[in-house]
Amino acid sequence: MKTFDVQGIEIEAGFQDVFDYIAEAKNLPTWAHAFKSVSNGRAILQTPNGSVEIGLAVQASGEHGTVDWELIFPDGSVARACSRVVALGNDRSIYTFVLLPPPVPLEQLEGALEQQSQILREELARLAQILKEE
Repeated sequence: MKTFDVQGIEIEAGFQDVFDYIAEAKNLPTWAHAFKSVSNGRAILQTPNGSVEIGLAVQASGEHGTVDWELIFPDGSVARACSRVVALGNDRSIYTFVLLPPPVPLEQLEGALEQQSQILREELARLAQILKEE
């Protein structure tokens, strides 16, 4: 059973623009469809079972190009997402995202991860389009 997914996309924008956009949590709702709002270390997620307010922490390092998120759910469970921006010339970047399993029971993991992988592909394409247009 696959327990993670790594995806990447080339973005037609320079490293700093890509990094700054991704590292700013308030931008999540523009490209990550589950995020309905983000403010002051909190976020509202829209799930198939309704909305839920979560804690959201962002750890970003411009020096290393990493942007990682920690999502803390009301029941205390924690989900993590890890990503990295790499410069590919002056006006192009590569963005990679490590999708880790959501905090769901093991019997639901494979389906949940597969579904999230498809959603991530769509979100990365959306992110690339947004940054290309800026």
